[in-house]
Amino acid sequence: MSNTMIIGAAVLLVLGILLFFKSAKVREENGEWSGALQWGYLLMLVGAFGLLSTQISFTAVLLLFVLFTGIAWFVHRRRQKKNPSQMDDNHFTDYMSGFFPIILLVFILRTFVAEPFQIPSSSMRPGLISGDFILVNKFVYGIRLPILNNVLIPVSKVERGDVMVFNYPEDTRINYIKRVIGLPGDVVTYKDKTLTINGKAVNDIDEQKLYNYAEQVPNFGIMPIQAQQVTEQLDNKSVEVLKMPQQPSVILQGVRSFPNRELCTYYPDGSGFSCTVPAGKYFMMGDNRDNSEDSRYWGFVDDRLVVGKAFLIWLNMGDMKRIGTKIQ
Repeated sequence: MSNTMIIGAAVLLVLGILLFFKSAKVREENGEWSGALQWGYLLMLVGAFGLLSTQISFTAVLLLFVLFTGIAWFVHRRRQKKNPSQMDDNHFTDYMSGFFPIILLVFILRTFVAEPFQIPSSSMRPGLISGDFILVNKFVYGIRLPILNNVLIPVSKVERGDVMVFNYPEDTRINYIKRVIGLPGDVVTYKDKTLTINGKAVNDIDEQKLYNYAEQVPNFGIMPIQAQQVTEQLDNKSVEVLKMPQQPSVILQGVRSFPNRELCTYYPDGSGFSCTVPAGKYFMMGDNRDNSEDSRYWGFVDDRLVVGKAFLIWLNMGDMKRIGTKIQ
């Protein structure tokens, strides 16, 4: 979350607290609580949600709010059962209990069914571009325990070639999207622009063609970029990828120290690398092969970091024709 959003959340929280203390705590003639009190509670909730999201994952914040409003709902219901003819005179439980069904529904849908994401960069071009809003299937890889993300009920396994959203290993509050290239036990090699998996080259199945796009580059502004677009046959999937012959296959200065780093070998001239994927982990790469920060730089993705499989573009404000496009 940016500093602007943090400041905004803090301002909302403070405004909510001020409204709460200045508002009347008795019901009006129509039986409703005062507008100032209701707005105070709402602003405090939104502000607290925003600030907590800077410290822990969005799912963890949702779970906390489910528990928080759920307790208020339970207390409110008990009071109603004891005195069915009377309204709950406790403004806290009466107001907060109303949020419980909504937050619970959002939590269930977002945790177990589907979740929206926005593509932030060009690392998955040509298939996904910056500004695409996508939907991610959360149950395709199994029903997972919230927060811990261990599989409770298996559904299907991660397959090579899947476009997968996952928690970034270096900061699990951030979500990344890449394509699954290596499964546990695979040997992934990328050298001289050729991808090889377990000793078998992933071949191009059509002729190269030029692909041009523009990208915001720090300190340089918007820059035109030219790449070669090819179609690769990755197992049973046809995958459109971009390659830049003038760029190294890996920028060695960008390679970090990561768990199981000893399982990777990097060629000194930057022409490529070779990694053996350890058990329970995946090797991820962007389709924009030479303009993607991925597993070659920050390492393997643990299965517990898996969020889901991307399957649909549901919005792009800059190109409405992309709406409804299935993600391959």
